Amino acid sequence: MKHSFLVYFEFARISFLKILAYRLRYFTGIVTYFINVSVYYFIWNAIYGSSMDVAGYDLPQMTTYIAIGWIIRSFYFNNVDRDIAAEVLEGKIAINLIKPVDVQLMYISQTVGESCFRAILFTLPIAAVLLFVYPISPPASAALGALFFLSCILALLIFTLINFWVGTLSLHIYSILGVIRAKYAIVEFFSGLLIPISFFPQSMQRFMQYLPFQHISFTPLQIYLGKVRGAAAMEALAEQFLWIVLLYGASRLFWKFSTRRLSIQGG
Repeated sequence: MKHSFLVYFEFARISFLKILAYRLRYFTGIVTYFINVSVYYFIWNAIYGSSMDVAGYDLPQMTTYIAIGWIIRSFYFNNVDRDIAAEVLEGKIAINLIKPVDVQLMYISQTVGESCFRAILFTLPIAAVLLFVYPISPPASAALGALFFLSCILALLIFTLINFWVGTLSLHIYSILGVIRAKYAIVEFFSGLLIPISFFPQSMQRFMQYLPFQHISFTPLQIYLGKVRGAAAMEALAEQFLWIVLLYGASRLFWKFSTRRLSIQGG
């Protein structure tokens, strides 16, 4: 077990160092995220101009919701699906298939390494800039702050496993670029990143409860704001963990099915 841990830790370390070579794009990304938050801030500021409370959120809470939502997105975001698709097109996937490692765990380890880099040189600078410019509230309590941090890690794993499942489609479809674009739109909408799920009609909220997407953004943000506390917060974390187990199993079965008979071209 120790040997296996060291192997996958090495994948994470190499991924961290590889992304370090392209750190300039993360500096430009800070500007992009700042613009995104600024646009949504002014939109919601205009909406709240005639109302003090909308669906249980006042303007300070909504400002915090927007800013923290994009901050954690900078942490959990990854391109596992694009990486798998590129390796399939180039024929490099054959090399991964013959390695004496678990391919799924290899990609997850690489994502962890990338996220560690993003947390240090992307998420923290973005947080510093946004905290300096906008009135962002701290976590509702220290205990909820710790649960929020754990929820963000679980959100990372959920997003990674969804991306792995989408990336596996490249073994069946020549190009999944359209699927990837659709996935980004679906995740941002149904995760509550763009609009809090509380704003949706009750019928839509019930439907979204059966999807994993809300546990990527909405669940961590609810914990951060203190709208989910105590036993309810622990239940939310348990639901996140359950989705990780389900997505891990489903994507693993799909990967095994997809690699039973595979023709590789490229090089």
